Formats: sequence, C-alpha cells, structure tokens
Amino acid sequence: MIHEQIIEKINQLRQSKELPPLIIDQLEEKLRQRAELQQLTPQELDEIIEKVRKEYLKSIVDPEEAVGIVAAQSIGEPGTQMTLRTFHYAGVAELNVTLGLPRLIEIIDARRNPSTPMMIIHLDEEHRFDLEKAREVQRRIEMTKVENVASSVEIDRITGQIVINLDPELLEDKGLIVDDVVEGIRKLNKGDVEREGFVVYLTPKVEGLIDLYKLVERVREITLKGVPGIERVVVKKEKGEYVLYSEGSNLTEVLSVPGVDTKRTISNHIHEVASVLGIEAARNVIIREAMNVLEEQGLNVDVRHILLVADLMTMNGEVQQIGRHGVSGKKGSVLARAAFETTVKHLIEASVKGEVDPLRGVTENVIIGQVVPVGTGAVELLIYRESNRGE
Repeated sequence: MIHEQIIEKINQLRQSKELPPLIIDQLEEKLRQRAELQQLTPQELDEIIEKVRKEYLKSIVDPEEAVGIVAAQSIGEPGTQMTLRTFHYAGVAELNVTLGLPRLIEIIDARRNPSTPMMIIHLDEEHRFDLEKAREVQRRIEMTKVENVASSVEIDRITGQIVINLDPELLEDKGLIVDDVVEGIRKLNKGDVEREGFVVYLTPKVEGLIDLYKLVERVREITLKGVPGIERVVVKKEKGEYVLYSEGSNLTEVLSVPGVDTKRTISNHIHEVASVLGIEAARNVIIREAMNVLEEQGLNVDVRHILLVADLMTMNGEVQQIGRHGVSGKKGSVLARAAFETTVKHLIEASVKGEVDPLRGVTENVIIGQVVPVGTGAVELLIYRESNRGE
C-alpha cells in the first residue's frame, strides 16, 4: 500500500516540476528504503515530501541576489584560515603536493604550470587487482633515466672515457636490460659505445674537461623508457584495487599507455585537461581541486559558490583567471575595471575608444554614489496617483 502511495506522490512531483529531477530521484530512493524497513506511514510520507519542498524553496537564490559577492565572501573568509605549507598527499607519503592557500591561489589564478602537478591513474579490469600487473603499468609510465639504473657515471682520467656502472637489481626492477642502456647512449651520438658485462664505456668525441663534464650530465639524463614529465609513480591499494599516483603530469601520453583506465584517470593540471579533454573537463577539475583544498583544511564551503567561480573561469571556452588578465580585466564596465587594478591605464584606453559605462554592476554604482542594482535596488517603483476630479 505504502509503495503505491510513494509511486503516486513521486509521479505528482515529477509532473508539477516543483523540484529538480535529481532531488526527486534521491527522495524516491530514501522513501523506498524507509518503506522496506516498515518505518513509513502515509502521514509521514506527506510530511517528508512537504519538508523537502520547503527546504528546497528556502535554498533557492532570490531574484537579484548578489551571488558573486556571497561566493567571494564564502570562499575568501575561510581562505584566511588556511595554512601555507606543502603537504604529503593523503595516504601517499612519497609524494608531495601543494595544498592550502597556495593551491587555492594556483587554481583561481589558472596558473599555466602548477607547482606540484600530479595524476591519479586508475587501471583497467586486467591490471587493477594484481600487484605485479599494476607494477608493469607503473614501469611503462615512470620515466627512467640512466642515473636511475646506474650505481655510478664517472670519467676515467687515464683513458678519457665515460664509464657507466649499471646496477643489475635496478635494471631488473625497472624492467630493462643492458642493451637498452647501450641503445639509449648510442642515440646521443657523442662517441663510440662498448659494453663489458654490466659496465658501459662511452669514448667521447668532445675535447676539453668542461665539455666532458657536460656530457656526463647529459648521459645521466638520457631517458630510457617511460612517459616524459612523469618523474615518479607510486602504487597504492584503494577500495580493493591498485591505483597509481604520479609525480608530474602528461595526460596525453598516459592515456595511451596499455593498462590505463582512460575514463577514470585524472590530473590536477587544469590547462592540460582543457587541451586534452575539453573545457567542460577543465571546469570539473577546477571544482574538484578547489573543493579538495577546502575539505582537506576542514572548511565547509557550499559547492555552489565554487560552481559559480568555475563557470566564470570557463564560460568563454577557455580557462581564464579571476584577475586583471582574465575575468576582472574583461568586465564590461570601465569603472569596474579601473577600480580593480591599473586605474589610469583603463581610463585612458576607455577615453581613447569612447567607451560608455552602462552602470549595471555593483562596483561602478558604489563609485558614483548610486543605489546598487541588486536586491531591492534592482526594482524601480512608479507611484501613480489619480487626481481627484472634484477638487
């Protein structure tokens, strides 16, 4: 009986369109759970639906409410309580990641290069439950240089050769053989390469000690395998499956590595995500990263404020900062732009172009002393008084 009433009430809500579909779906699920536990009466059903309707109507933004100012206050005020340190990534002690106020500033400024780019790389069905298979993917992704598999790279002062002593255990761990190292050094094309067991000799073509030392550094930095930009990869078990955390980000290359789940792999590099996956994906990264920073600090900020900021930053189809080179510097109002930064520059440019300020925003009306067109200030009342004809 109660199940039929739930279906009827939910259908009425869907037809009336009083509530968003997502809230109706969640409400239906909760009501069904209560009904199955026999903890719901017809009277309680009506009370719950009415309560949800009232709470939803209370949460709707009023017409002409200054949502931008509310969002700025909601993010800015708790932002003053953030710490200024670099933290270890939650649960992964080997990786450092910028959190707190520095990370929030990076996000809002839409920095081209974040200070600690990283990726959370999920694996496909074949690799996610087996540690050895997860390590295979790790080896494919982690950038391996000569210095990562050599116990020493030094100059033999007698022969003038560069001697690379390879470590058999490190080679095995990285999934390489001596020939891979030899081939990598040969590609440098800086002299003849020979090998004896786990020792590789490079007879250089350069002359002079300074050039020789520079060549030693180049040999150390030769990339043997892996994805450029991914300095280190850590395997971690989460919720019954293995996940890779990387230091550095290269979304294009990583998504093409066999064994990687392309649908769930994410990066904290906003511009890279925008170029590879599009502006909507970049918007989601802004929201996720900002919320992660706030939640990690124990600050409770409504996601709708972050949604507004993310929409502003991506509304033109490209990621732009909240600053003089982005949102604030491209406002339609001359006075609003001038009030933010580089006042004289904005005023002179507007004068030369003959711009007109429509005075529709908050800042420009405050400057000239008018009522701000938000809230009740957005309403104009005309009082019509009919004259008494008898007078």
